[in-house]
Amino acid sequence: MSVPTEGLTLGAVSAIVEKKILTDKIRIYRPGEPIFNPDTGQYEPGPPVTIYEGPGAIFPTGGPSVVLHLAGQAYVDDTPSRYRLLTPLSAPVASREDTVTVVQAEDESAIGRTWRVIDIGETSTLSVVRTTWVDQNTQKSGTVA
Repeated sequence: MSVPTEGLTLGAVSAIVEKKILTDKIRIYRPGEPIFNPDTGQYEPGPPVTIYEGPGAIFPTGGPSVVLHLAGQAYVDDTPSRYRLLTPLSAPVASREDTVTVVQAEDESAIGRTWRVIDIGETSTLSVVRTTWVDQNTQKSGTVA
């Protein structure tokens, strides 16, 4: 049975994608304001600030790649473990160096893993979800991170 597409808005598509694909719970956070430690005379990172916690999905963009960096040559911040983070359009835009973690997931091995945001969320005139490029920080072979 086919579903009529006439009158199907991007908002309607977003609602379907959010319900069927964004089924995990993710958290995006960043370091808090530095706190002065009078004992050491140094500023230390403050407690992390959560900017988003809610539905999302993380998936790899393909298999591992080879990243070649030539001394003295400019290059884009590339990674051999690039992933995409999907969040609802209503979620705030993550900033570079924010951290993403999986809080709840059907795949228990994903829970607790972290990724570093390597670029701010993509945008387009046909968006149904926000896509953010991330680099995996914590994957250990054969263990739950």
